[in-house]
Parts: sequence; structure tokens; C-alpha cells
Amino acid sequence: MSKILENKCKEELKNLDGVKRILLHSCCAPCSSHVITYLSTYFDITILYYNPNIAPQDEYLKRKNEQIKLINMLTSPNKINYIDCDYDNDKYNELVKGYEMCPEKGERCTICFNLRLEETAKKAKENNYDYFCSTLTVSPYKNAELINEIGEQLEKKYNVKWLHSDFKKENGYKHSIELSHKYGLYRQDYCGCVYSKRDELLRKSKKNND
Repeated sequence: MSKILENKCKEELKNLDGVKRILLHSCCAPCSSHVITYLSTYFDITILYYNPNIAPQDEYLKRKNEQIKLINMLTSPNKINYIDCDYDNDKYNELVKGYEMCPEKGERCTICFNLRLEETAKKAKENNYDYFCSTLTVSPYKNAELINEIGEQLEKKYNVKWLHSDFKKENGYKHSIELSHKYGLYRQDYCGCVYSKRDELLRKSKKNND
């Protein structure tokens, strides 16, 4: 399936008629680094930083500031803009009630993907973007097939094109690590929510005990 997504993305990019506008949801600066450099040849990119899952708030602000720092350092053949969103962790917490003990990649993550991608699709429609997309698929820890399925559903709902992707392919994730080092980006050690932080601390504790 990953190869199909990769080829679908390449085919869509190859068939673009001129430079288009894309609203790109970014989960963090490190993941966005590869995706921005990859897509900037084809699009005027606007980064949407909408991540109400991230907690605590000082962690959210730290990651947001890293995103802004990266955008200011990058050079691009086309425009790179930025849209900030208010911190809304209460909305995320309300949606995931009852799913607190789900493992990573479980139903809680699906709810989180839906929340962030739907906000991106809404804003893309409201502001007449040609496409919307997310940096989430650059991570080897995220289900690219699921993310693209959600994107396809939102494309139909909001009538704005979803750019299929599996940005981790062809060393995309490795490139994001290299760019993170190049630009001195903060690389977090948990996905963002308090539950992923909890699970990461448990994993480290178990490793140390072993």
C-alpha cells in the first residue's frame, strides 16, 4: 500500500498545471522539514500549525516556535506562509474521553488524526486552496494508509483536493532527521499528547529495568 501511495503522490505532482496553493498541516518542525523541501517545487505552501493534542502548553509553544524558526530559515522556489491556531487542548481531551488507555496507533490516534485533518480541510475550503495535506505520513510511527483514508473522506466532504502521500518513503524520514540536525531543531521524544508521553515514560522505565 505504501508503494501505491508513493506512486499516487508522484503522479499527482507530475500532472500539476503550474504552481498550486496547498494548505499543509504540520505536526512539528522536524517532520515538516523534509515535506516542505519536497513540495516547495510544486506549490505555494501555507503551513497550518493545528495540534490541540500537544500537552502541556509550554511543550506546545516550544514546538510551535520551532516551526516558525524553520520556516524563517528555509529557502524555497515558491512561497512559504504560516497560519497559527489557538491552543485548544480541552477540545482534544473532550474528544478522546474513554480512549485514554488505548495504545499508540489505536482509536485515540484515529480521533486525533480526524480532528487535525478536518480543521485543515475546512480552512483549505474557506480560503480557496487547491490542495490540503499533512506532514504526519513522514513518521514511521504513523499509519499512512489510515491518514490517507481520512484525507480522501474529507476531500469528498469539503470538495477540496487531498494530496496523497507517504512522505517517509525514499528516505524521507531519514532526510527529516538530517535537516533537523542542519537547522538545529528540537526533536521531541513523544508524539504530543499526555498519553503518548505516559507510554514513552513507561517504555523507558521498562528498558532501564531490563
